[in-house]
Amino acid sequence: MRGVARSVRHLLRHGAYNKAIRVLQKLHSGDIAQVIMELKPPEQVRVFSFLVRENQELAAETITDLGFEQAILMLTSLTVQDTSSILQEVEIDDRAAFISDLPKELSDQILENMSLEESVQVQGLLQYEKETAGRIMTPNVFALEENLSVNEAIQTIQKKDEFEMVFYLYIVDDHGHLVGVVSLRQLLMNNPRTPLKTVMSSEMISVSTDMDQEEVANQVALYDLLAIPVVDYANKLVGIITVDDVIDVIKEEATEDILHLAGVEADDTFNSTTRNSVTKRLPWLGLNLALALIAATVVYLYRETIASLPTLAVFLPVVAGMGGNSGTQALALTVRSLALREVRWKNIRKIFTKELLVGLSNGMVLGLLSGGVGYIWSGRNLSVGVALAGAMLCTILLSGVLGTLIPMILNRVGIDPAVSSGIFLHTLTDIIGFFSFLGLAAFFLGALGG
Repeated sequence: MRGVARSVRHLLRHGAYNKAIRVLQKLHSGDIAQVIMELKPPEQVRVFSFLVRENQELAAETITDLGFEQAILMLTSLTVQDTSSILQEVEIDDRAAFISDLPKELSDQILENMSLEESVQVQGLLQYEKETAGRIMTPNVFALEENLSVNEAIQTIQKKDEFEMVFYLYIVDDHGHLVGVVSLRQLLMNNPRTPLKTVMSSEMISVSTDMDQEEVANQVALYDLLAIPVVDYANKLVGIITVDDVIDVIKEEATEDILHLAGVEADDTFNSTTRNSVTKRLPWLGLNLALALIAATVVYLYRETIASLPTLAVFLPVVAGMGGNSGTQALALTVRSLALREVRWKNIRKIFTKELLVGLSNGMVLGLLSGGVGYIWSGRNLSVGVALAGAMLCTILLSGVLGTLIPMILNRVGIDPAVSSGIFLHTLTDIIGFFSFLGLAAFFLGALGG
């Protein structure tokens, strides 16, 4: 797509806007989104504005293929009328998501420009909390009454112009309660006069409107579903979540977890203002500084030992770095497993034992290697070599255990382990590494002689 992006950029610089748009209109919306991302911000706005004027349907498909933050940026650059026209072309759940993140004044104007029915549908989704099943569902779900026959059900489907369906249909009773599900294959393979209530399966998976979207994604993945119905507190069918929405949720949640591990908020992007980024990052950096000073205190307590043998200072970053790396490996594995519901508190003993053995094995190997290097680099000082080997074993052993325990404990008390695990882990591994290395060095220097 970079070649196409260069061509589009060249046409824009020469004022050939219509030619640039003709080039884009030959592409799939996903490819257009990639081309737009290759352009500079002013060029992105200009290209998308022209695309809106030439082909609103294609522009609407493109806006959903852009990253969410980028899509909001594009929408806010348009006129109210153009933004309204674009949003009326996208799916109702995507429309609600965009409107909820647009400036309030603009979102109010867009809702006013919509038809009464569409406005009511959007506001109906906005009543649910963010990142819940109710917010990401499509309310235009097609359902069949349980008293219909197979033939009547097929005729009803044929008369329906457009509806959200993924190979199976949901069955409701006279009051709209979800009672079963039937696949298209079952409709075609059964006698036309057979009632749906005898064909349908009453054993099905559904989610409530207030269920967290990450849990919804786990349900879809666990049962290999192409869609999952959404019900309200009275078990009435109110919507459907399709697998394409679930993929978006998985991407969003994975992105959040990765950013949180680095102490960065999900809404902190390159398009954010400098003030917003500083506000989001400074508190975490301040906490990091406070905890890092605790680790520095350990070094300060052993300042006389370091002064007697300055070579010790050379190996402090090695011990701390290896402890942090070992802990991060266990941390990443644990956070991922918690997100996928692969680990539970009840099997903590098995997990603890496994990480203990892994840390012990890695620590012994790396301890011998680093101890040998420390012995040679220190002018064959046995105290340094033994202290470094022991510290490496202790640090790697404990860091792996902490990398597993910290996120599990935080998850147990209701704190997102991806948000704060890394800060506590790195501080603790630094303290353990410095204390074990300098403590052992001071002991062996006294026992074996400097």
